[in-house]
Amino acid sequence: MQAAGAVDRGRAALRVALSHYVANGLSVAAGLLLISGGIQFWLGTLAASAAAVGVIVTSPPDLPGPRRGKFLQMLPAPLIGLPLFFVVQMLHAAPIRLGLVLVPATFIAFVAMAWGKRGIPIAIAVMLAMVLSMATPKPSGLAEAIERTWHFGLGAALYVLYATLANLALNGRYRTLSVADVLMSLAALMRTEASQFVPQDETRDIRDTPAPMLGRLLREQAALADQLQATRDIVLESPRTPRRQRLAGMLVVVLELRDHLLASELDLDALKAHPAHTDALIEMRRVLEELADETAALADSLLLGRRPSAVATRRPRLAAIHLPDDPTVRRAGPTPALLARGLASRIGHINDEVMRLAAIARGDTAPDLAVVRTNWQLFVSPTAWSWRPFLTLWRWDAVAGTLLGCVFAVGLLSTHPTPLGLLGAMVVAQAIAHGFAVRRYLITAVAATVLGLSQAHLLHAGVAPTFALFERVADTLIGATVAWAFCYVLPSWERHQLPALVARVLTAQALHARLALGLGQLQAVDSSPELEWRLARREAFDSLSALVQATQRALSEPRAVQPPIEPLEHLQAHSYQLLAQLSAVKSMLVLRRDRLTPAEVSGPLARTAARIEVAIGGSAPTAGPALPAQAPSGTPAGPIPLLDPFENDISPWLLRRLDLATTLATQVRDDAARILQSLDTPPDSSSPLSTTSLERTS
Repeated sequence: MQAAGAVDRGRAALRVALSHYVANGLSVAAGLLLISGGIQFWLGTLAASAAAVGVIVTSPPDLPGPRRGKFLQMLPAPLIGLPLFFVVQMLHAAPIRLGLVLVPATFIAFVAMAWGKRGIPIAIAVMLAMVLSMATPKPSGLAEAIERTWHFGLGAALYVLYATLANLALNGRYRTLSVADVLMSLAALMRTEASQFVPQDETRDIRDTPAPMLGRLLREQAALADQLQATRDIVLESPRTPRRQRLAGMLVVVLELRDHLLASELDLDALKAHPAHTDALIEMRRVLEELADETAALADSLLLGRRPSAVATRRPRLAAIHLPDDPTVRRAGPTPALLARGLASRIGHINDEVMRLAAIARGDTAPDLAVVRTNWQLFVSPTAWSWRPFLTLWRWDAVAGTLLGCVFAVGLLSTHPTPLGLLGAMVVAQAIAHGFAVRRYLITAVAATVLGLSQAHLLHAGVAPTFALFERVADTLIGATVAWAFCYVLPSWERHQLPALVARVLTAQALHARLALGLGQLQAVDSSPELEWRLARREAFDSLSALVQATQRALSEPRAVQPPIEPLEHLQAHSYQLLAQLSAVKSMLVLRRDRLTPAEVSGPLARTAARIEVAIGGSAPTAGPALPAQAPSGTPAGPIPLLDPFENDISPWLLRRLDLATTLATQVRDDAARILQSLDTPPDSSSPLSTTSLERTS
């Protein structure tokens, strides 16, 4: 066991070492080393120190991304940072005027964070420009301030050129590593889905699903959606070479796999209630775990540059899964045997897609890039700046990271390293801080503090390290207190953002339902209806991901202003299940069309889309009775007989999915109405909901 654990830890460490964020961190560190080291040999230590500040200020926006627009992406940080650096230099001896510059500049920096991943690097650059400029000794006059600013600008300009060229050189590697990272997240999601295939004594509503498992599923889905978008931006850019086409084709398959994973848990609770379900569930769990291992192995092959191994089919094992029925028990719905067969059939689709992933990666199967080649611009992130902000909360681990970084920095500076030795330590700290910024902020905070203190020490060239420690600790505590206090000055709590997020979820779900249930998708995959559905699917996942993240942030807010957590969790769960039902319908329409009767399902498809639109398509949902089910024309009223999905017409299964989707739509509507009603009511700290929220937060 210990040996196996050591192997797993070693494999995990290797995956981190070979990941795209570590590669990016090393690239940034190499740029800092080349530019500051070259200027040190050319102009001396002080010039190199100022140039290194220019590199550090310019580097935050240097993240893996498309080649197109990289130069313009890098420009805002130095264009804003350069004049700020100079102004702070000139106001060193005028603390009041310096404060009049720092306060609005800090406000602008935090406003920039409203643009999320695009704005945060610029905000960081603004703060670094001011802080590191203040760390320099007071200039003797205008000439010295101009000289330092010139060296700052030289380092910044050289780094903009370096970053553009490095991103161009590493673009192919970034494509591969990004896809590998997505595959690892997909494998983790598959294992989470597989962990649900365990015995259970009785059926439960989705609202009774254990909160840790449901929360984990929603968080992993949200993280995967975020990764997929970042990967789209890189991989779908100009897929002209065979290798790029393979990677883009694999990304398209991953999107389909995510849908099949959603559908894999449908009917699972009902099946687990049957006493003879254990063997069937164990076998399906094994298959899912094996497919997760195959997906992770495929990711490892991409990381190591190896040709992946072929994936053997698990279809025969799934087809052999049978669950005995008790003929003495009368059931209104599908029997456990049919539920097991249906679930095994859906896992079979996952098996097929994993095999297709490996075949594309190996070059055995040509990728289908009809959509990607003609419409890739529609799937990448927009480049225009939006004025819609979102809240970024204070994180106490940043304070802890800063304090810990102070200790490391003091230990380093107490050894009195040479300028070259200090430069080497800065390079390592820069690589760690930049590489782990989006992975583990605590590590970034520690490394960034070491980097900042080392840079300040180099600029001062001789200040005692103990002074840096106590000054930095004091500054950190004061800054934390001020930041905490300002959270209550004109605060923007999550409850104020939630109505727009809920409306976005409802709109996205209604649009996705309408397009997923349309018959236009039975045409070629490059048709307009198919493309519209893909875009709607992305928005459905993205909107739900934004709601999940907002709910998680709300748990850190004071109890008195927390939004209604319980109905928010219900809305997320039911939206998640509605996506699963529609994904199952989509799979039937596209993958099993040969076992469908179009005349029998066309009418119910249109009616279900209309009923979901009525339930959740409105802008102001109100709770109401569930929509009554309608018997499709040409079929008898009452329960629809279901047949083995491996061998017969699956139209009855599709009709059942439509009925369940309609029911879920009414639940989504009721959840949204409860949320909006609670948001209109001032929070009461003594209410049961507030108590529940406090317990979950603690």
